[in-house]
Amino acid sequence: MASNVRSSRRELLRSLVGGSLLLPGLLPELLAGSPQSAESSDPLAPKAPHFPARAKRVIFVFSNGGASHMDTFDHKPELFKADGKKTGVGGGLSNQQRVLLKPLWEFRPGGACGTMVSDLFPHLRQQMDDICVIRSMHGNDNEHYNATLGMHTGSFFFSRPSIGSWVSYGLGTVNRNLPSFVALAPQMPYAGTQIFNNDFLPAYHQGVRVVGGAEPIPNLAPRTRQRGLQQLELGLADAMNNRHLSRRAGDTDLSARIRSFETAFHMQAEAPEAFDVGREDDRTLEMYGLKRGQNDGFGWMCLVARRLAERGVRFIELVDGSSGRNWDQHGNMAEHAVHAKNIDQPLAGLLQDLKARGMLDDTLVVWTTEFGRTPGVDGEKGRGHHSACFSSWLAGGGVRGGIAHGATDEIGATVAEDGVHVHDFHATILHLLGIDHTRLTYRYAGRDFRLTDVHGRVVRDVLA
Repeated sequence: MASNVRSSRRELLRSLVGGSLLLPGLLPELLAGSPQSAESSDPLAPKAPHFPARAKRVIFVFSNGGASHMDTFDHKPELFKADGKKTGVGGGLSNQQRVLLKPLWEFRPGGACGTMVSDLFPHLRQQMDDICVIRSMHGNDNEHYNATLGMHTGSFFFSRPSIGSWVSYGLGTVNRNLPSFVALAPQMPYAGTQIFNNDFLPAYHQGVRVVGGAEPIPNLAPRTRQRGLQQLELGLADAMNNRHLSRRAGDTDLSARIRSFETAFHMQAEAPEAFDVGREDDRTLEMYGLKRGQNDGFGWMCLVARRLAERGVRFIELVDGSSGRNWDQHGNMAEHAVHAKNIDQPLAGLLQDLKARGMLDDTLVVWTTEFGRTPGVDGEKGRGHHSACFSSWLAGGGVRGGIAHGATDEIGATVAEDGVHVHDFHATILHLLGIDHTRLTYRYAGRDFRLTDVHGRVVRDVLA
């Protein structure tokens, strides 16, 4: 019975293609390709950067919840000594008196450069010669949603395109069989889907969410195994869609939807292989802390990020933590150890793996969080939200490794020198990709928008 149904469908499609039910002129479009699908102005075609640059792609790691800078990458000996004392630690945001809380982990020098890193990250500490830590980051908001939004879009209060969408828009993609922007996000952070949303940019540039597990991208498997049947159906749909589009010139959402069908079809062949880490040898799996057969977890995400990067995906985001389980330790800072252990070895393995394959030179790896935490106690044994200063780091892709840029005061409450605002951070990431952040604009609602709004400067001291 099922065979008869498939045959009936196939015969129906062939009768349509034969011309009896097709609109005049549709058959040539199916056979030769529609004008839209053959157009030369492909919005995702690779674009030349504004100037030569080493970085060709970005792996952007976001640790959700606000990782504490003075417990991770910003060594504060005076804070150890001041444990239990009271002082104003608002960092310009509040003059509230709080009891100071020393870090729970010792710091030790890492690599030949000697950058101090806490015992939370023993594996990453060994990679510090390739890492530039920025200890003077600061933002505009102390609430998770707004700070996460700002870190991803440059806007702390209104929805705007994510940085991944801006990079896709600015540089296009080199592999049309995979998305230009992928978000490895098993759980959503505080700003939800806005972290990979295209907003007013053409919908081609929205990130594709990957969740891991047996089916990393839902509904990717072919609907039928009949050879040629799916191509026939999609060809018919494509011709009809493009006929519809031809009467609605300038409808980027419709055009993007049509192109998404094309990309999805090609992904059916290439994406399953890209997500199949079982093709890696045991040594590589061990480097990321993976067991053979594992298809989820942060180690899997890091290894998939490398596999996507070598297949031409332009921007890959890895989301560490959800809106419910993350680095937001108000009650007990000791919980930072759980989150650090989850990402330490996989991130170190990613850097080692990229370097061994010669990919670190042209792959920019970014680690950040939305804000830092207060030097004083908030809650029972925890720390509060603190956007006045925090730490992020960059590696590869034209970054000057083995250095720490900027500094906070003696207890980590305020920026003391060489402050780097979120806008500056974004401007620097774009610069490393060969993009002038002031020239990457999109006209919407009567004005030219950009990732850095009307702000931002490139932090040239971190460039190699």
